[in-house]
Parts: sequence; structure tokens; C-alpha cells
Amino acid sequence: MPAAPGGPRLLLRRLREAMAEPVSPQARLDRIVVLIAANVIAEVCSVYVVRDDNTLELFATEGLNRDAVHLTRLRADEGLVGLIAKTAEPLALSDAQSHPAFSYRPETGEEIYHAFLGVPLLRAGNTLGVLVVQNKTYRVYSEEEIEALQTTAMVLSEMIASGELQALAPGAGTAARRPVSQRGVALADGIGLGHVVLHEPRIVVKTLIAENVEREVERLETAIEEVRSAIDELVERGDGIGSGESREVLETVRMFAHDKGWLRRMREAVQSGLTAEAAVERVQSDNRARMLRQSDPYLRDRLHDLDDLANRLLRRLVGQEDRGAGGLPENAILVARSMGPAALLDYDRARLRGVVLEEGGPTSHIAIVARALGIPAVGEIANATGLCDSGDAIIVDGLSGDVQIRPTPEIEASYAEMVRLRARRQEQYRALRDVPAATRDGVRIGLHLNAGLLVDLTHLHETGAEGVGLFRTELQFMVAERMPSAAEQQALYEAVFSATGDLPVTIRTLDIGGDKILPYMPALEEENPALGWRAIRIGLDRPALLRVQLRALLKAAAGRPIKIMFPMVATVEEFTRARDIVEREKAHLRRHGYTLPSECRLGAMVEVPSLLFQIDEIAREADFLSVGSNDLMQFLFAVDRENRRVANRFDPLCGAALRAFRMIAQRAAAQGCPATVCGEIGGRPLEALALIGLGFRDFSMSPAAIGPVKAMVLSAHAGEVADLIEAELTRVADGASLRPALAAYAKAHGVPV
Repeated sequence: MPAAPGGPRLLLRRLREAMAEPVSPQARLDRIVVLIAANVIAEVCSVYVVRDDNTLELFATEGLNRDAVHLTRLRADEGLVGLIAKTAEPLALSDAQSHPAFSYRPETGEEIYHAFLGVPLLRAGNTLGVLVVQNKTYRVYSEEEIEALQTTAMVLSEMIASGELQALAPGAGTAARRPVSQRGVALADGIGLGHVVLHEPRIVVKTLIAENVEREVERLETAIEEVRSAIDELVERGDGIGSGESREVLETVRMFAHDKGWLRRMREAVQSGLTAEAAVERVQSDNRARMLRQSDPYLRDRLHDLDDLANRLLRRLVGQEDRGAGGLPENAILVARSMGPAALLDYDRARLRGVVLEEGGPTSHIAIVARALGIPAVGEIANATGLCDSGDAIIVDGLSGDVQIRPTPEIEASYAEMVRLRARRQEQYRALRDVPAATRDGVRIGLHLNAGLLVDLTHLHETGAEGVGLFRTELQFMVAERMPSAAEQQALYEAVFSATGDLPVTIRTLDIGGDKILPYMPALEEENPALGWRAIRIGLDRPALLRVQLRALLKAAAGRPIKIMFPMVATVEEFTRARDIVEREKAHLRRHGYTLPSECRLGAMVEVPSLLFQIDEIAREADFLSVGSNDLMQFLFAVDRENRRVANRFDPLCGAALRAFRMIAQRAAAQGCPATVCGEIGGRPLEALALIGLGFRDFSMSPAAIGPVKAMVLSAHAGEVADLIEAELTRVADGASLRPALAAYAKAHGVPV
């Protein structure tokens, strides 16, 4: 297939002219296949387009039977064309009919052609169709010929993605536009309906065909040097990309920026007649399509590095250096590969309806902030940024982890009805706001709020919460670009006390380490970070850090009561050491004339199983205990709650877990030490019902959970539940779940769970 005079550059110019002709889409496509066949001296040129039912339809041909156009359809995995669509890789054969994937369609008349070359039509890594050329002779296509056809395919991809082919047949040319349903990991509860806003928007390349190839090569070279220099400068300074990424990430990006193969492919694409930005996009689309099909997670992760580098290069070329959050449209759903908590807080919360991430687990920083803001969020949606464009309709289900991109009217109507039902339930819960939470047999239950940002405290009034049962101080540290000073910490705590008024507040000292790494602190490589240097262990080993925080807390609480609790306490000795630091800080403030809190109560979080065997001692030493059920269950069952393979292998309502909770409640009560639950299970009505039966009387939870839990409390009978659980625990094995028995009780007695 020797190239015709003028080569790919001449073809691209002729394609540009054909694209501009005022003719029907079919006439334009027919003209394009004739031009391609003539330019590459092929006897056949055909275009297959992926339809919304995932079949491949013949849309235009030069050389095959024209009557087969819009008649011939192939399954997504059928024939050589289906193989190209599946692998997103070019396929060149000297004898196509000898290939095991060859599929003969008699209506096309292609049995006389032997040589075959097909390339995928790609956009953002998604396959939109296949471009094929064929010859009667047995011949081998060169790398240059394959490259030329790939360049041509990019122009066709943009035509298909524009939706122009929709007029030719219903559902045609919609591979990039068809509905997509994906299931990821639920990060923050709620349902959001809206339209896609890309956190790092795809750069729209408007000019594909070069007017002056030499000038485009020069632009590409200049942009590459600028990006290299910027990355080199970042590496030398040791800064992170965005918020808090490590030096190793920068080194990886720098390595890719100097990769000769990547740069050579872009230069060759420009020399074939594309603009510099079109060349970058074409090469990166090929990379994305190839790497998305890799099973090796390391190779798939490298896609993010290449995407970042390509986006940097594109922004240089089109002059879009600033990427601030900017204004949001109404009903915005943010879609991103990853995002730091500070970036999320930059957006207008009033217009934000949800977040979709390619990365991020339930305990990631972004998930914690999303829950605090009440924004539905889903993580681990593969290729989310490649599946949708800005403005696409999208639905985020933060309960199931489902994401619907460009949903059908039926799906959209179903979710809209779910939102209306949730809104009606919320109205019912709001009607209970001022009703005291007491069971039918008169047992008073305290319902408090989990918080970590000042914005959370606005929920105190609307939910009727009796106070803040857990204020996570680490969020202030996580969203900051540097370590907050003592004055900044004090100002936050003063604002917290001002917002809560006379309501009680329990403040947890800094719980960092494990998955909560501060962006400005060096990351510590640990084999098992969840079991490593974190929380109170850091505070005791770096007492200056703990002392600054405690001093800020004590000064902020001047004249009012305060409750402080320490996380990750594994021994009584750790608690007494932390208590001694508090006493020294109180003595320091007293000597310098500061007003101390009117009362300072100190507590320990029960989340390390070793504390279960010191429960009497810790209950005697502490003023209160708070059960962190998330970590307690994780450590008790040796199950990483972020590992999807094992996270659901245990039930917190099984005999072993409930016996542990019963031990805490009973032993703490015997010592006269109040015990609360601040973990996630306290915010689930059925689990909270079980905990009430075990003797717990105070819970702290997310704002959205208070209404459902209060509705459950008002319908429950604590004595009956206690008798049921006691009877079941004497009957079942440790591993058996009491969930069916509790659910049956709730149904029989009209308890909403």
C-alpha cells in the first residue's frame, strides 16, 4: 500500500475540506472513505461505527458492496473488526482469511481481498469504531502506513464523537454517548442527580489539521521543554503535585517526560499533518486505550502519570495554565481521577450534588470530607474521567456505590422518585427534631453529632442533636498546606465552642498516621500502617505536637466545660501518660494567669482489642469511654475495611462482636464510667437497636443518620430488645449473626430499621 503523492499531509488537508462541505453526513462519510482509499492506494476503505447496543455497523465503504452499508453488523467480539474494537490495537495481516478471527459476510463481497489493515477509532481511550483498508494482493503493511491510518482515524473519531452520525441511524455513533452504568465503592451516603463537571477538564482540541507542520513541531518542542523545566523545578524544590503527593510521584512524571518513545510518537504524529495538541491527544488516547486493558495494576496506575503529563502538555499548548475551582453550574457532579480534601472545599457547596472518583476508599481523606459536607460520593470508578464529558447527565448513588452516566429516561425517573422519597422521609425526620429520643419503655437515648469541620455544626439545629460526640481535629490539619499554628488551632476550637453554645462537645486529639498522612509531613513507610505509628502513639512520641494542641484546646475552652478523648489507646499506661501531659498544660496556663475550663473530662477511645482485657482498669482511670467501632471491628476480625475482598466477611451483629460490645457496656457501667459509641454502626438503625439492647445509651453519628435512628428509638422497647439479645447470645455460636432475629423483631413491632 504505497502512499500516494502528498502522503498523509495531503490526505489530512483533503479531509479538512471534505469535513467543511455543506453536504449530508452520509455523503461526507462516503467522500471520506473514497479519499482515504485513493490516498493510500487501497482497493477497499470501510468505516464501522459502534452502536449503543455495542454492535459494529458498516457505515461507509469504498470497494465493498454499497448495499451492505447499514445492513452489515458485527457483534463486539466478532471478526477482525470486532477484535480491533476489543483490543483497541491496530491489526495488519497479509492474508486476513487465514486468521482464526476472520468472519465472512457474503453481502459485502470481501472474499476476494486478502491484505487487511484496521485501526481503532479512539477518543479518550474509548473505542468509537474501526477504520479498515484492504487489498487483493498478499502484502505486508509497514509501520509508516499503520501510523498514517491511525492519524486519519483521529479525525474520524472527532466526527463520530460530535454526534453527527446520529442522523444516519438511531443509536449510531453513540459509543462515547451511550448510557454507562458502573459500580464502585460508596464513600458518602446520598443520591445526587446533575451534570458532569470534570475536576481537571479534558482539553478540547479544536484544530486537528496543521497549516504549517514545521511551526507545529516547533510548538511541540517548546511545550515539552517548558513542561520538563517545570517538573524539574518541582522535583528540586520537593513540592507535591496538587496537594500532598510525594517526591516519588514527581520523579515518575519526570521520567515519563523524558521518555524517548513517547516523544517520538508525538513528533511523528505532528509530521504526519496533525497540530501539536492533536498529536498529544492522539498519542495519549492510544496509551489510555492500551493501558486500560492491562491486568497488571502497576501498569494501570501508570496511566494516571501519563494522563497528568499529557494534560500538562496540552494546557501549555492551548494556554490554559490556571486550573482553579472556579464557578460551578447548578447541580454539579464533580468527576476526577483523584482529589485532595482542600480541592473539594474550594468548590461552592451549594451547587455541588455529588463526587465521582477513579481512586479513593471509604476512609480516604476525600471521603471523610465528603461525608462531613453531606455530599454523595463514590470511588473506584475505573476510567471515570474517560467515560464522560463535561455537561453529561450523571447520577451518583452514595449508598450502593452505583454511578449512572448519561442515564436513560427510565433510570433517571426511578432515581428522581428515590430522591423524592428520601426528601419526604427527611421531612418526617425533621418533624421529630424537638422530640426527646426515648424508647417506648422510657429509656432515654442521647443522640450526638460526628463533626470535623465548622460547616458540620450547622446540622446541630436542623437535626436536634444533643451535642457533638466526636469532633475530629485532624481534618483541620489535613486540608491545610502547612502545620496549623497554635493560634490557628485555638481559633478553630473557639469557633467550635461558639457554634455549639451550651451543648456538650467531645474533642478527639489528633488522629493521624495510617491512611491519614498530612501533606506537609514526610510519609513513613510501614508494612502495616493501620497497626503502626499513628494517633496517640505519635502524640506521646512527639509530645510537643500534642502539647500545642492541648494548650490550644484548654485556652479556647476558658470558663466552659470540655471533654477531650485520646484515640488508639492500647494500654492504660498510654492513657495515664496523655493525662499527665494535660495536667502539665493546665498547670502552665494556671501559672500564666489564663482562665481554665470550668470542667475538663478526659476519655479514651476503645478501638484496640487489647483494651477489652483492661476494661475495668481503663474505666476506673478515664472519665468516659467512646467505642470507635470502625477500628475495633477491623482489628477484632483482622479485616482491612478498605479491602473489598474481605471487608464484608464479618457482621458487626454476630455473636463475637456483640459479646465484645456487651463487655464494654457492662464493665464501664459497673465502674460508673459512661460509655458511648461514635463509630459508624451507631448510625445504622438496626445496629443501634442492638447496641441499646446491650446497654449503650449514647451515640454519635453523621447528621443524616440522626433522623432514622431517632425514629427507631421512638418505636423500640429497650427491655424487650435486651431480653431478645440475651436469649440469642446464649443460643448462637460466636460467628452466627443476630441480624435475622433483630430484623424479625423490628418488623413484628413496627420498628423502622
